[in-house]
Amino acid sequence: MTLPASPWRSAVALAATYRDGSADVEDVVREAIAAARAANVAFISIDEIRAVDEARAAAARWRERRASSALDGVPVAWKDLFDVAGSVTTAGSALLRERAPATTDAALVAAGARAGLVSIGKTNLSEFAYSGLGLNPHFGTPFNPAFDSTVEGSGHRVPGGSSSGAAVAVAMGVVPIAAGTDTAGSIRVPAALNGVVGFRASRARYPQGGMIGLSKSADTCGPLARSVADCAAFDAVVRARAPIAALPGLRGQRFVVPRGWHARFAVTNAVADNFMRFVAQLARAGASVNEAPVVAFDAACDLIRTRGWFGSIEAFDLYRTVLDSADAARIDARVRTRLESSRGVPAARLPELLGQRVRLIAQFGDELRGATLLLPTVPHAAPECAPLEADAEHFARVNLATLSMTMPGSFLDTPAFAIPTGADPAGLPTSVQLMRAQGGDDALIAVAQAVETTVAPH
Repeated sequence: MTLPASPWRSAVALAATYRDGSADVEDVVREAIAAARAANVAFISIDEIRAVDEARAAAARWRERRASSALDGVPVAWKDLFDVAGSVTTAGSALLRERAPATTDAALVAAGARAGLVSIGKTNLSEFAYSGLGLNPHFGTPFNPAFDSTVEGSGHRVPGGSSSGAAVAVAMGVVPIAAGTDTAGSIRVPAALNGVVGFRASRARYPQGGMIGLSKSADTCGPLARSVADCAAFDAVVRARAPIAALPGLRGQRFVVPRGWHARFAVTNAVADNFMRFVAQLARAGASVNEAPVVAFDAACDLIRTRGWFGSIEAFDLYRTVLDSADAARIDARVRTRLESSRGVPAARLPELLGQRVRLIAQFGDELRGATLLLPTVPHAAPECAPLEADAEHFARVNLATLSMTMPGSFLDTPAFAIPTGADPAGLPTSVQLMRAQGGDDALIAVAQAVETTVAPH
């Protein structure tokens, strides 16, 4: 299904209309609130009072030529792991639905408010942010808007997870930007499956105070938007820094594709074809693209396969008390099974994996030597919901496959962009990841903006 054009899809363009007086912030925000209410359970909660108050304040600042930032007045949504004052933070779980509302904003939400971003509400997610597919039996599953099941004759497709509602809200044009979290792929996967852009920042880039975590060693944050440019603008305003300029072009820029990627991951033909077409476009733009061994990347993949995912161990430790209580029966059975899978892991495994991680992060940076690594984001397009809901074993297999190409980047704490590469024969989006070594966020933003304008314009 082709989504209708909307002038509000670009945060940067929307802010320009505020600047020249051709749009009113309050009108735009009220439109976003109405769209959020109709948005396919993408939102768990909407705070109209706060949104309108913030919109009126932003409108006054634009009239008085004292905008708080380049994105003052732009609507934003927050994954329901972030505390937003006055709203309950549910983490997508029925267990937390009745908890007291937050009294203060999470650190990143507060940074957004200082920049004048208008908070529309809180978006849906996989329970406890612990699935790459985005199903949620408690608040409903926001179906993927990139696919029209009535036309194609098959069932609804998953939105991807865990930042499901964030991706759907952006894909539907409800808000130009939504903030998500990423532990093993939870920004990049839903961005990929919904045909939008997602930015997984290195863990140290954004503050995580006031956010319900899952894995203290892997959790990070980042925006989802319709473009790299909007993600870059969000990054600048929440960090109160000057925007990172795009590279003037790609000539001479080095990209590396890890040798053996196609054999290692069960990549569908459509994803592979679109990825290779993207790589060819880079080369035609003057970039240097080489397929070569990346030992640290391969080692991270092998450790995850043979020794397990350290994030799963930390997630079990975090929720062990709940799992040992009568409330365990209220957790989504698919999430509970995945959490329980780490119960028998030896205590020495976590420090072993974290120690290997430190070593491989350093090695990965040495190997890349300032290059950008390329890999498909997800090995397949969005699968159908119904078979996943009906068969727990099928769900587990598909969930693992869906996260298989993003987990290595999380293991290595790579800043990463997920960028659309096209669609499969059914019209479902495909995506590429651009990754740099830990801490290389600035360089990645500069490269990704150049890629967007040169190779993959929106």
